[in-house]
Amino acid sequence: MEPEELFDIEIRLLLTGIRQVYGYDFTDYSEASIRRRIAQWFVSSGYPSLSAAQGAVLRDREVFGSLLRGITVNVSEMFRDPAFFKALREHVVPHLKTYPFVKVWHAGCASGEEAYSLAILLEEEGLKGRFRMYATDINDEVLQNARDGIFPLKEMQRYTRNYQLSGGMGAFSDYYSARYDYAIMMKSLRDRIVFASHNLAVDSDFGEMHLILCRNVLIYFKPALKERVLGLFDTCLMPGAFLCLGLKEALSGRGIEARYAEMVPRMRIYRKSYGQEQQR
Repeated sequence: MEPEELFDIEIRLLLTGIRQVYGYDFTDYSEASIRRRIAQWFVSSGYPSLSAAQGAVLRDREVFGSLLRGITVNVSEMFRDPAFFKALREHVVPHLKTYPFVKVWHAGCASGEEAYSLAILLEEEGLKGRFRMYATDINDEVLQNARDGIFPLKEMQRYTRNYQLSGGMGAFSDYYSARYDYAIMMKSLRDRIVFASHNLAVDSDFGEMHLILCRNVLIYFKPALKERVLGLFDTCLMPGAFLCLGLKEALSGRGIEARYAEMVPRMRIYRKSYGQEQQR
């Protein structure tokens, strides 16, 4: 048997063990993506083989945590894709303002940069004190980073540029304080966001929402898991509510497509039909 074939078998056995021991199911993640990430983790792990690493992963939660950090995608930034946030500000927020209180779910929030971006945007648009955001991720470690709201100060120049391009109304530096090499987000922003653990592959919904963001997450899933996740979002979203995906993700060909219309071309901002209840 070729080494590559043996490695693939070891990956399948490892993922089966992880599902049984920890409940994390990566069966429906993109095979190419999961294989690449496990291989990258294995190279730096120091184990002679993936089979040798398996025992440690299944018995030692810290080792599993190390692997989980390698498997999950935790790359984010403030106001990523400024044109998207500008479209959100101009086309979605005016509708959200008509509600007395707005509930938002940011699924797959990673270390929280986009969740804080959205909180800033909503406050600038007059929704301060009128929204609650639930920001979730599968990785507890990055969630703690998100709760802390502490980011490298060296990134702030780039984030400030993104903020300005997205239509920011003030000075981005007003939303954080600098300490040594880090920027600490304002406590009032952190207080508006509930960071919680949630596994899109197995967990249930978060209740009725006016807006759901899940950007650059579906691209790592197989079609069956994409359908499950989109169905989960569809269950949560009220008629007339909004779903935002990554710029390389779309509802075309998906089961819920008929109930949604893209509001802004190429921005992947969808609005749910008011006739959804009758179509179920």
